[in-house]
Amino acid sequence: MNPITSITRRQFLRQAVVASATIAGPSGITSAFSAPAPAPASPPKRRPVILSTDIGDDIDDTWALGLLLKSPELDLKLVVGDYGKSQYRAKLLAKFLQTVGHSQVPVGIGLDIEPRGEGPQAACVKDYQLSSYPGKVHTDGVQAIINTILQSPEPVTLIDISPTPNIAAALAREPRIAGRARFVGMYGSVHLGYGGAKTCAAEWNVKAAPQACRDVFTAPWDVSITPLDTCGLVSLNGSRYRKVGESRDPVAAAVIENYRVWNRAIGGQPTSAEDHSSTLFDTVAVYLACGRDFCNMERLGFRVTDDGFTVADPKAKLLNVAVSWRNLDGFLDFLAERLASPA
Repeated sequence: MNPITSITRRQFLRQAVVASATIAGPSGITSAFSAPAPAPASPPKRRPVILSTDIGDDIDDTWALGLLLKSPELDLKLVVGDYGKSQYRAKLLAKFLQTVGHSQVPVGIGLDIEPRGEGPQAACVKDYQLSSYPGKVHTDGVQAIINTILQSPEPVTLIDISPTPNIAAALAREPRIAGRARFVGMYGSVHLGYGGAKTCAAEWNVKAAPQACRDVFTAPWDVSITPLDTCGLVSLNGSRYRKVGESRDPVAAAVIENYRVWNRAIGGQPTSAEDHSSTLFDTVAVYLACGRDFCNMERLGFRVTDDGFTVADPKAKLLNVAVSWRNLDGFLDFLAERLASPA
């Protein structure tokens, strides 16, 4: 959309004088004067971001990566797979980025820890080799996170949509990163559990690595999270889903194709990937990196239990928490429109 050009009272009067002189001047003579052209509008400044993800287990990570690539407010500097399955996750990230024309984004290989192997999107990278990725592949993803943050001329937003062993390791290896970044992620349960249940749940990203989550929450950086209370209510269906499914945009097309592969692998109904999405938890974390108008945010402290619950604790460090939706329909419209729109 073109910027709206404003005009000051002085410019208006000057243009009026010039127009009068031109009309009233001698026949065949026009004035050489004109109002100065307005300065072009500056493009919005983009925030440097890193994405840490357990892509390849649930499909919502793929949707979140698509949303991130379609967000002009964010400048993706690095993607790293977390919580094991390091080669599988790195291949998925590289293949997706290459497919949609974003192979300038470096890929980091996460810690080689349990779990190992592959997951429901394995068919997407069956014949894909990391060596074929045109961009940079960092064999030490943790160090790549550290270097990207410390070498950035401005603070980095670290978006994490997975359990956090990589980030905890990065903090232990180089604590200075906490002073150069802010953390945004998908974690916890405050009042609602999965599917809007009225009881809290041990949310997976916390439960899978409780101590790593504690390390991240208590580090001296700004932390914002979307718990199940907000992210657990997000899915696309009806006209919103059709808008994405019928889009010719390469990012939207790649998201839907990965969703189809994932749905077949988990034994989903054949029509599911043609009618509606699964729950898109992780997309809300990406949204919180660039906007918060659709959410009600509160400052809350949490204690992470060994069994993965986030328990309110007034003595704990305060986090920015998206506790409820101010406008869920507005967010769903935003999500569908942004994913489906041409790049």
